[in-house]
Amino acid sequence: MRERHWIGAWSMRSPDEAGFDVVADWAASGAFALTGAADGPPVLPAGNGASTVRAQLDDLGLHIPGLLGERAAYAGLTRRGPWSCGGAFRILATGDGHIGLSLSRPSDLELLPALVEDEVIDPWDAVAGWARRSTTLAASERIRLLGLPGGAVPDPSAAERPGVQTTPLGSRRVTERPLVVDLTSLWAGPLCAHLLGLGGARVIKVESVGRPDGARLGSAAFFDLLHGRHEQRRLDFSTELDELRRLIASADLVLEASRPRALRQLGLVAEDAVAAGTSWLSITAQGRASDAVGFGDDVAASAGLVVDDADLGLIPVADALADPLTGVAAALAGRDALRSEQARLIDVSMLHVAAETAADRPEHAVVRRGDAWWVEYAEGCAPVLPPRRRRTR
Repeated sequence: MRERHWIGAWSMRSPDEAGFDVVADWAASGAFALTGAADGPPVLPAGNGASTVRAQLDDLGLHIPGLLGERAAYAGLTRRGPWSCGGAFRILATGDGHIGLSLSRPSDLELLPALVEDEVIDPWDAVAGWARRSTTLAASERIRLLGLPGGAVPDPSAAERPGVQTTPLGSRRVTERPLVVDLTSLWAGPLCAHLLGLGGARVIKVESVGRPDGARLGSAAFFDLLHGRHEQRRLDFSTELDELRRLIASADLVLEASRPRALRQLGLVAEDAVAAGTSWLSITAQGRASDAVGFGDDVAASAGLVVDDADLGLIPVADALADPLTGVAAALAGRDALRSEQARLIDVSMLHVAAETAADRPEHAVVRRGDAWWVEYAEGCAPVLPPRRRRTR
């Protein structure tokens, strides 16, 4: 018996016109299997993110077909709509639209009474009730004011700028084995550093002793996949800033994912480093000009990367999708900077990188064959592969 789930034809352009086999790339990525309700079939994600990542990895000379689902594979995550795979994000209806909100940090939960202006017993019940009483604009502005990760779904500013903006501010000498100093954490920035390392760069990961990488609390094997080949240093930013400045001055490229004002408080100014000959790549939720906070799930939803389920409403796509989309795009920009005699300030906005992959879905059917899910579409059919760990030598 074959169980069939048809999805209508909404595509604005065909995969052939886009130069991608969008459906097959999603099916191979692991991200397709991570989208949908826990007790239902996998749902084809929105956009062409899997094809975009495949093409970018080809440009980097790398073949990692399951990259979009790797974190879930190492962490044992599965699809669980309407929640994100990790369970900390959800899309909620407002009086006139939708917002997304991540509650992944203790500080996020502590801010909920201020967000909903009421006593909170059950966090998600409180937020859902507050959202229904609010407009999307008012809710998203309050989320931003409190520094919570989330906002309007979709965010009207998602198409306002390119995902990657590059500004030359100085000159540099191209080196045979460039040094990358990685100040980032979690997934997008470390993935960028990892890919640059696979391309031959020497990478030094630097963590603050007072604020280590939060990814250390997750899968140790996944953390080692991204960082195992890198040198790792822990510095006390209150007493060892001179050591950090020396590292930055010696680097060909610095990767960081902090809001600019946070680093300026330490006396670290990106523009000054670039003028002195060190390229600087900054990954933030919505660009260096914004103070917005965001994580992979809420940023992807704000970029419009959601699917509309008949029973559940809007649900998130894949696992923290904006993170790997951004990490790969940043690696391309970083690779180009390391090849250039220009010292560059590279401003990478997760929201806008993700929004550049937004597109409607082609006609397809999800079919159960034995113990596996398959997707049928105009160009043929493909198995929906589960998230998988990378084969490493």
